[in-house]
Formats: sequence, structure tokens, C-alpha cells
Amino acid sequence: MKSHYILAAIAAITMTSATAAAQSATQARDEILRQAAAISAPDYSAYILTPAAPDTPRINGPKVYGARPKADFLYRIPTTGVRPMSFSAKGLPAGLKLDRNKGIISGRAVRKGTYKVQLTATNTLGSDSRELRIVIGDRIALTPPLGWNSWNIWGNAVSQDIILEAARAFEQTGLADYGWSYVNIDDGWQGLRGGKYNAIQPNKKFPDMKALGDSLHARGLKFGIYSGPWCSTYASHIGSSCDNEDGTYWWVTQGMVDEYCKADRKQIDKEKIRSFGKYSFARADARQWADWGVDYLKYDWNPNDEWWMRDMREALDATGRDIVYSISNSSRVTIGPALQKYAECWRTTGDIRDNWESMAGIGFDGQDRWAGYRRPGNWPDADMLVLGKVGWGRKMRWTELTPWEQYTHITLWSILASPMLLGCDMSSLDPFTLSLLCNNEVLDVNQDPLGIQGVRIASGDGHVTYVKPLEDGSIAVALFNLTDKEKVLGFTPKKLGLYADQTVRDLWRQEDVGGISGKGRWEVTVPPHGAAFYRLSPGNTAEKLEGCYR
Repeated sequence: MKSHYILAAIAAITMTSATAAAQSATQARDEILRQAAAISAPDYSAYILTPAAPDTPRINGPKVYGARPKADFLYRIPTTGVRPMSFSAKGLPAGLKLDRNKGIISGRAVRKGTYKVQLTATNTLGSDSRELRIVIGDRIALTPPLGWNSWNIWGNAVSQDIILEAARAFEQTGLADYGWSYVNIDDGWQGLRGGKYNAIQPNKKFPDMKALGDSLHARGLKFGIYSGPWCSTYASHIGSSCDNEDGTYWWVTQGMVDEYCKADRKQIDKEKIRSFGKYSFARADARQWADWGVDYLKYDWNPNDEWWMRDMREALDATGRDIVYSISNSSRVTIGPALQKYAECWRTTGDIRDNWESMAGIGFDGQDRWAGYRRPGNWPDADMLVLGKVGWGRKMRWTELTPWEQYTHITLWSILASPMLLGCDMSSLDPFTLSLLCNNEVLDVNQDPLGIQGVRIASGDGHVTYVKPLEDGSIAVALFNLTDKEKVLGFTPKKLGLYADQTVRDLWRQEDVGGISGKGRWEVTVPPHGAAFYRLSPGNTAEKLEGCYR
């Protein structure tokens, strides 16, 4: 261990002397921040369909939440309405408590079981009550995670201040009031190994990881982090394995890194360090993350394999902390059983980009094959949302998706029950983007407790129809126009297996727009690259049928 500290000290001295590289890294980061500040949002107010939330309390978010016994529990009750607001929760498991002013449930549940908890939120204008099933057992992430990840906007320029700003935005914009809860650091936080576990320590952009985690938790938000099983991550920071038993890396000891401990790709072929090391430091890293209060791990490499997947799973479990384990990237169906066994989430694709070809290709061509693997606690992930201001730490811009393409993006991710992680600049969310993210009825489809993936039931010349059964028996139906011209699309309830008369509710407009018999046909004009999203009620019926329905 002493040799490690000596080598680390040498590396630190070497990096300090590399003033040119340090200045270059700092200037590049400052330029990214200047670019981001200079980008203005387009005015898409004419496209807003989602009504404003009422001033009276309305409890949103998932209807079921899972945790393991004796693990730290944290759940912020997502509620819109005028503040101040008070909360109550009847039927909490032993070991849990509610902060009545913040609406945050915390503690450690003692015993396994399913607890039907009656939540109530009250302000001066009224109150709202809703049941939340808290399942204390062996599985977590019983609904797809909703949150934010730093990569698609900041890339390697991410910092502790940026993460704190994102957390503040969750509260100030109201996203936290709809169930958006994960605030995740992607690649770029890593320094050298050290500390009591000889785990990866943060670089100087993150002066206090424990304080950062505590700040997120005080808001009722979750804390995510990033690593991978190679010696180097994609952005050329150290990973969770190493060729040296003491956890030192040759490119670090030789001073081939910048002031943020990122390998200098002018001196190093990045592909030579994207390799599995002889020694796994998964146990050390997981223990450090648990001490910091981490709730979510994105573990990134390709091709994914079972050994390294299991290695980190066992390391996370050994901490006793509930940490959502998200495998990235480009997983294959052939390892689906292993993914279900070891991970809560896994990326089904390479990196998404903010254009129609990328988003539609990933969403429509790459997800149907995963329907058999999706269930509560297992979520194939179609990658991050490319809304708002993006840039990947390089050239900043507003998303190149049109407003209607953005409706398709959220509608498709919702009906697929994909995890939804924002990737935009949280400090500049415009009203249109917020209207896409703050529609409780659209999010309810994504968060439905059944956890069924919506599937394609019809397709033709430039159109696709998806359906998704929901827990209450109703059916979500999404109609997508894949062409660059308006198109009349529709469905017949009978062909969906529905025989009773149905009420058709437009989920984006949050209004009932008509009724239809089983043999009738519903039609709507859908804009180019756009979507229409409905909920049919009562959906399937268990009542005895009489007469002819053929």
C-alpha cells in the first residue's frame, strides 16, 4: 500500500508540472460552459399540449416502490400544488418515518412484506390521497428509473457544481414533483485510487462526494455514479480493474494525464487501455460508493459479459445498500437471462443522438426484441432522452428533434416502459420541454406497476401502432406517423381484443376526447414524425359477454 501512495505522489507532482496540459483542460472546460450559456431556447410554446397542474395537491409518481429490508430507504412523495404543503402516510412499514413538511419517507424497513400505504398531501386549497404499495423484499427498481445523467450535455466537463445545479433544477422546475429523482454523474469524476478501501477517489472537480450525496438525499433525490470494468473508461479515466495489484496505472505514474486525471490521448492509444485488468477492484469501489451514499451505478463496457457483470453485482450486494445496477452499453438478447439475473437496467443500444434517424432507429427498430425480458426490477434501456440543450461536452446546441419528433420520443419511451434519463442542461429547461416531462398521465403509462413493455400490433406504409396493458385493465395505445407528411391513423377496439364500449382519453391533452364501440374505428390526423397517445377505458372486461361479438 505504501508503494501506491508513493506512486500517487509522484503522479501528482508530475501533473502539477504539466502546466500546459492543465491550462488546456481548464480552458476547454470554460469554453464549454460559455457555449452552454450562450444557447437560447426556441419558442415552441404553440406546441404545448399538457395542461398546467392544478394549485390543489395532486400526488404523482409510481404506485409501487421496492426496497430491501434493513437497507437505507428514501422516497420523496411527488406532489404538485401550491406550497406550503403537509403530508401524512398511514401504514408505513416499521422502521420508516415521514418528514411531514418535505414529504420524504426515509429510514430502514425491518421486515419483508407488501405494505399498502395511504399517502395524503394537503395545502390551503385542498388535499389529495393515493395508495403507494411499498414492497420490502429482494427486488428494487419496480418501475423504470426517472432522472438525469450528465453525459449528453457536459461530457467530461462535469463537476460537483454542475451536479448540484441539476439537483436544484429538479426542485425549481417541478420535475421532482412528477417522480424524476435520479441525479447521475457520468464519466469524468474519477481521480486516482486511495482512501481506506484503495478505491477510485474523485478528481478536483468533485471536492466532497459525501457532501454531494448528502445534499441530494436532503432533497429526496437519488445519487448516481459511473464506472466500468476495464482499466480505463470510455473517457480515459481509470476504471474498476487494474493490471497492478496495488491499483496503480502505468499511464498515470508516467504523467500521461491532465489535471483531472484523464489520460492524454495524444500520447496513448485509447484502445490499448480499454481492456480488462488482472485485478478487480469492484469490492473496493462499491464500498466507497456506499459510503458516499450512491443509489445508482452506470457500469459501461462493450461487449457486456457475464463474469464482469456478476463481479460488480456481488460487490454491490455486499455493501448492503440498495444501488440500482445499470449495465451499458449495446447489450445483446443472447445474454438476456444473465442481465435479468444481475442487473436492474441495461442499455439495448449504442449512444443516441438528437436526430430523427437515431431516435427512431433505436426506438422502433431495436426494442421489440426485448419485450420478453422486461418486468418489474428489469428494464431494457433505450438510452437517454435527447431533449433541450445538448452537446456532449463539445459544441452546444438545442436538440435537432422537431417538436413533434420530441412527442414521438417521449410517447415511445413511455409505452416501451424504458428508463427515462434526461441528458440536457438542467439550468435552461424551457416551457415546452417541461411540458413533455411533466405530464403525469403520460408518465403513469411508463411507471405502470405491471411493468409490461408496449408492443407493436400493427404497422404499414409509414406508420406503427403500439399497445400496452395497464394494471387497472385499461389499455394504452400509441399511433406513430413515420413519414414526413400528415397521415390519418386509427384503430378498432375489437382488433385490440376489447369488446365493451370504450372512453378514449388523449393523454397529452389530458382530456376525454370521445367514445367508441368495440366494432367502431377511431381515427386521428397525426403530424409528420408525430404521435397520438391514448388510454382506453375500461379496457378489458371480466364481465360475462352475451350475444354475438364476432
